[in-house]
Amino acid sequence: MSRIAYVNGRYVPQAAAALNVEDRGTQFADGVYEVMAVVGGRLIDEVPHLDRLRRSLAEIEMRPSMAAGALRAILRETIARNRLVDGIVYLQINRGVAPRAHAFPAQDLAPSTVITVKHMGLPRDPDTVAGVAVITQPDIRWKRVDVKTVGLLANCMAKSRATEAGAYEAWLVDGDGDVTEGSSTNAWIVDRDGSVVTRPLGNDILPGITRASVLALARGHGFTVVERPFTVAEAKSAREAFLTGTTAFVKPIVRIDDAVIGNGHPGLATRALLGHYLDYVAGQGAAA
Repeated sequence: MSRIAYVNGRYVPQAAAALNVEDRGTQFADGVYEVMAVVGGRLIDEVPHLDRLRRSLAEIEMRPSMAAGALRAILRETIARNRLVDGIVYLQINRGVAPRAHAFPAQDLAPSTVITVKHMGLPRDPDTVAGVAVITQPDIRWKRVDVKTVGLLANCMAKSRATEAGAYEAWLVDGDGDVTEGSSTNAWIVDRDGSVVTRPLGNDILPGITRASVLALARGHGFTVVERPFTVAEAKSAREAFLTGTTAFVKPIVRIDDAVIGNGHPGLATRALLGHYLDYVAGQGAAA
C-alpha cells in the first residue's frame, strides 16, 4: 500500500506530496518538527510531544498552524489512512511561503504543515536487543539545540561519520570534553557506583520525550538517577552506556570509539530499563 501524506489541508499520495519552492522551511530550515512512536495504532507520549512542539514554535516566534484539537485529529486520520500499527509519525511545521529574505516576513504567514508515517518494527523483548557502537564527534551545532528545529545539517554530518565508521550513533562532545547527546538521541551511562547518569536539561541538549519517560521509570523502579555532565573518558570506563530516543527506545552501547564498555554486552541496568520502557509503551498502545 502506498503511503499517504498530509500536506496543508490535503491527504495525498506521499510520492506526490510537495511544498512551494519559496517555503521558508526549504530555504532557511525555518521550521520545527516532532517524531512520535506509534504502537498498536496509538501515539506514544502524545501530550508531551505536542507540548514540546508548542514550546519549539514559541521559541522561534512562529504561530501554530492550527488548533491543538484539529492537529490531534489529523494525526489520527493520517495513522488510520496509512493503516499504521507500529512505526512513527513525522510532523513538520514551517513558517510558510514568502519571497526569499532572511528577516521574518512582516505579514503573518500561513504556516505549512506536513505529516508522514513510516511502518517499522519495534523491539518487544529486552533480550533480543543487541548492543551498538558509537563514535565521538565535536559538537558543532548552534547554541539552541533545545529547540527541535529542522536545521539538522550538523547532526546529519555526525551521523554520517558514524555510519561510515560502522557505528550506530555519534556522541557529540562540547569544548569541555563532556558528552552533550547523540546526533538524534540522548546519551546515558551507568557509572562505577551504579548510578544512572545523563546530562541535565539546558540549551545544549534536546529535552527528549523518551529521556523524560526513562528518567521517571528509573526513579520509580529504585535506580539512583543523577543528572550531571560526564566526560568521554568517564563514559569509556563506565559500567554501562546506553542511548534513548523515539525510534531507538533504550538501546545498549557496547563500544565507544575503540573502547569496549563493561564486558562488551548489554548491561543488566540497561536491559532492565528497556524492559520497563517496553511495558510502559505497551500499556499506552493497549489503552482505549
